[in-house]
Amino acid sequence: MNRIAIVDDSIINLTLLSALVSTLGNCEPLPFEESLKGLAWCSENLPDMIVVDYMMPQMNGLQFIAGLRAVPGREEVPILMITANDDKDVRYEALQMGATDFLIKPVDRIEFSARVRNMLALGASRKKLADKAAWLAEEVRKATSAVHSREQELLFRMSRAAEFRDPETGAHIQRMSHYSCLIAGRMGLSAEEQQLILQAAPMHDVGKIGISDYILLKPSALTPEEFAVMKTHSVLGFELLKGSESRVLQSAASIAISHHEKYDGGGYPYGLAGDAIPVFGRIVAVADVFDALTSERPYKKAWPIEQAAAYMRAGSGGHFDPVCVDALLACWTDIMDIHAQYQDSELPRI
Repeated sequence: MNRIAIVDDSIINLTLLSALVSTLGNCEPLPFEESLKGLAWCSENLPDMIVVDYMMPQMNGLQFIAGLRAVPGREEVPILMITANDDKDVRYEALQMGATDFLIKPVDRIEFSARVRNMLALGASRKKLADKAAWLAEEVRKATSAVHSREQELLFRMSRAAEFRDPETGAHIQRMSHYSCLIAGRMGLSAEEQQLILQAAPMHDVGKIGISDYILLKPSALTPEEFAVMKTHSVLGFELLKGSESRVLQSAASIAISHHEKYDGGGYPYGLAGDAIPVFGRIVAVADVFDALTSERPYKKAWPIEQAAAYMRAGSGGHFDPVCVDALLACWTDIMDIHAQYQDSELPRI
């Protein structure tokens, strides 16, 4: 049933126009003698069409159209305006405000019926196109979401492949990536950037795939030569991830190459300092070290939380970006929740 709002201060005109609408079939007339009440109803409800007179007290037809078009979602509602024969300037102004069509008094029954049917058909076509566009947008969103899900699954599995060979656990990549997301949010990064670092951070050590077991799994301290080999994992990870069109992989490549840089320039592989280190790399450096300190490994015990926090404070401005450290400590309750949620478990080694 098409709902057609009729706004006219004349009872006779309302009765006549309502009768004409009723003869069209599948149409319900909704008469309003007061323009303000008509505007209020049309603002709260969505009519299929509106018939409005120009000459009315309180609010004339032009003001009615301007008020309705300012309401979100009412930009495309067909409006048929009724004017006197000599109101050409009024019709021009009404067109600029958003009137769809006009009728000249006295209203001709056949012309009225034809124009209303045409405008209802136009409105139905617009709605059909809008519905189709919304359906297509939803299908694109579903397809894109599926692609992103598969991409994230692949990234996580690649991260786990590196972890299988490393005396760290899958829970480590979960914790440090969620720590990174929290830090990014506290630093004022956008929701999109927070989600991006959450997805990309697990790839930070994927380059360890290319490090030999003798060095990677050595239970004792590495020699300078062995440590030099170990440090190449950041470059190996970058080489593995670079060149992709995926924003996640691009971010992961940047993190892989930069998360062992130090804020004072004493890190590797390039000795970058301060803001020259990508912000994602600075964030992941804090999240990664904090989780490493507070996690048990075959070669060490987990540090107490308070001791790890003190270490991060001591490294602020040296090893770590002070802003990132402050952000970590500022969301301490959430950090502890993540630490408790993702627990270590024994994993097979390749």
